[in-house]
Amino acid sequence: MSAGRNVNTQSQSWGTPIKYVRAVKEFFGGSISLDPCSNPYSIVKAEVEFSLPETDGLKQTWDFPTIYVNPPYGSDKERKTTIKNWLAKCALANEKYNSEVLALVPVATNTGHWKQSVFGNAKAVCFLYDTRLRFLENGLDVGSGAPMACSIIYWGNNYQRFFEVFIEFGAVIDLSHLQNEEIGIDRKNLRLEL
Repeated sequence: MSAGRNVNTQSQSWGTPIKYVRAVKEFFGGSISLDPCSNPYSIVKAEVEFSLPETDGLKQTWDFPTIYVNPPYGSDKERKTTIKNWLAKCALANEKYNSEVLALVPVATNTGHWKQSVFGNAKAVCFLYDTRLRFLENGLDVGSGAPMACSIIYWGNNYQRFFEVFIEFGAVIDLSHLQNEEIGIDRKNLRLEL
């Protein structure tokens, strides 16, 4: 989880803080259908979980009604993937299967992956108030805090519900008025197998 910065732990199992797991479950009506990038220490407890190295969530079908994604923030040199692949898959799952998708990711509004998969595709974003989000390390609340600001991105159709659940955690912004053509996005570059 480096987002271009030095990693301040050797843990590869950084998990979502409990308050956000609770909010995601509340938003989805109590349960999460798919967590495509889980780990052995995850407290998300989705109905279906894909976990590396056994199962690469990017290579699996995301045909599920509700999906929560807390992707690896750094690059996976072995698989040649980065966070941009995870965000593209979020946008495409919503587009192809009408999945409701939430993702906890670093704020990186100047990057190509935000421009391609968030702006013009996502319904909303919540810029989290936590200045140094404390991820769980190997299932425990012992972390020192992330070195970057984080957000929760929503691909789906119920902005009002997203606003109601996540407004206590940060600034919620409606992105539905943005169109790919307005921000110069070429959808051909986003194709992944779902």
